[in-house]
Amino acid sequence: MTTFTESILAPLGHGVVRAPAEATVLVIDDDPAMRDILSTVAQQHGFGLQFAEDGAEGLRLAEQSDVDLILLDLSLPGMPGLDVCRRLRGAGVEVPIIILSASTDTVDVVVALEIGADDYIAKPFEIRELAARVNAKLRRQRTTQSQVRPGRLKFPGLIVDIGRHEVLRDGESVNLTPTEFDLLALLSASPGRVISRSEMIQKVWGQGADLDLRSVDAHVYRLRRKIEPSGPRPTYIHAVPGIGYRFERRGLNERLSRGVTGSDETGLGS
Repeated sequence: MTTFTESILAPLGHGVVRAPAEATVLVIDDDPAMRDILSTVAQQHGFGLQFAEDGAEGLRLAEQSDVDLILLDLSLPGMPGLDVCRRLRGAGVEVPIIILSASTDTVDVVVALEIGADDYIAKPFEIRELAARVNAKLRRQRTTQSQVRPGRLKFPGLIVDIGRHEVLRDGESVNLTPTEFDLLALLSASPGRVISRSEMIQKVWGQGADLDLRSVDAHVYRLRRKIEPSGPRPTYIHAVPGIGYRFERRGLNERLSRGVTGSDETGLGS
């Protein structure tokens, strides 16, 4: 019988390189004038923009959206830009981050680069220089995405390598049973999609398998215990009551707020 992981290796084997017009840049900056400038640059160079006026909103958008690059101001209301950069990198967000700041202090530049920023541009800047740097980072990002090994699914804090039949959580290998691995491969291959227990049985155990639906919950429960960070709420695998489960591609906010009390989804689920 062909396993689920074998069946998805072929479609995952071709790196998808998105066209420049489909690239999305997240701008975390509260300056309206900067938004106008960047809107003009984006229109001229064919990439989309999303805007956040403070660090908290920027973190939320980084979690909920597929962005290719982040432009981050250091002087933000509430959470400083350096803290935003540090938390993004700490949560596993790997897209390029370019700092935009009125500060030319060498200490600020060095600290920003040390905590994970990819570039630093001082305000005021030449629009052509900004556009050139953004385009260079986007080209490099697309090249990196096209070179990802077949079947290697990367999420904040979690890598599912189907080709190698390997799972890494925060860089550490996770020992899964073959069934647990196939369940994780099925869920993580379609982030955001609700997968019913019946579909999970059909694709993981095979057509006609005599398996109680609650047995699926037990397997998912054991899988969660191995891959989820400690905390009251799941980061990756979320129960959808009465239906099945959904894998969240970006669990950034959950990883940043592990200590926040939330609804109990860490049990067998409904």
